Amino acid sequence: MSFSDQIPFVPPSLIENPEPRCPCLLLLDTSGSMNGRPITALNDGLRTFKEELTGDAMASQRVEVAMMTFGPVNVLSDFETADLFQPPTLHAGGDTPMGSAIMQGLDMLETRKAVYKQAGVAYYRPWVFLITDGAPTDHYAAAAERVRQGDSPERKAFSFFAVGVEGADMGKLGQICSPNRPPLKLQGLSFRELFTWLSSSLGGVARSQPGQLVALPPPSGWSAV
Repeated sequence: MSFSDQIPFVPPSLIENPEPRCPCLLLLDTSGSMNGRPITALNDGLRTFKEELTGDAMASQRVEVAMMTFGPVNVLSDFETADLFQPPTLHAGGDTPMGSAIMQGLDMLETRKAVYKQAGVAYYRPWVFLITDGAPTDHYAAAAERVRQGDSPERKAFSFFAVGVEGADMGKLGQICSPNRPPLKLQGLSFRELFTWLSSSLGGVARSQPGQLVALPPPSGWSAV
């Protein structure tokens, strides 16, 4: 394979809209234990996320959302601006291959960053947002190591957030997350409040300059202390 074959394809959307991008990867647990009220509340939250992002003109053009579910691992949408993002209706089933999802998700993120560079489009520090109500059912040590290296003060390759729904193994989530960004526990099924906070935080980032430090709002209203 020649070098030119390895240059990422630049999609027309990055040429038509050269605004800096704030990529956000959602890694969502859809294993069997999420069945019932949790998956219904998660779907409601995703619709709120879409509404809030598209209500912010700047975020709508600069925030890009990709979605991957695990139970099993499935890429539901690649990175696209918030105005194009269409939240699907998720269904629960299967186990919790969290380690594989993190590894594949971070690969997706690296590919997208290469596309930005190829297109000459600036980007903010990417966000990876994981939601789970369980614990990994596969090997996750390599994924945890990759998260801790990437979400470190030295690398700053991405910011990795983990949210545990009732029943989540917060100890194992803590092993995966950076020590500087411990996992948070969701208060009940407050997915709408969680996604309102997420869209508001991404909107604040989108109104800043790439590389600028942005203070995030406190996770009040959805995070159990």
